[in-house]
Amino acid sequence: MNVDHRILLAILMMSAVTYFTRLAGFLLASRLTLRGRAKAAIEAIPPAVLFALIAPMALAHGWPETLAAVAAGLAATRLPLLGVIAVGVGAVVALRALF
Repeated sequence: MNVDHRILLAILMMSAVTYFTRLAGFLLASRLTLRGRAKAAIEAIPPAVLFALIAPMALAHGWPETLAAVAAGLAATRLPLLGVIAVGVGAVVALRALF
């Protein structure tokens, strides 16, 4: 197996940039004190990213996945994360068996 040193160097440099970007964000976030709207905006980022990842898959694969995503979304208003995952997985398994 032949390893191209330029490719290896590019991978290592991208890894270093990714690591330092995350480290800088962590260090910067620990020094900020957020209140009000800024705090609410930062707290809304994880669910928004999760929705952006799940929505295309839920809508592109068929009715069982779409209905299971709706069930999990409704469960998310009342249950903790583990309960939401259980509802989503259970719903998609049951709906795939029916359809």
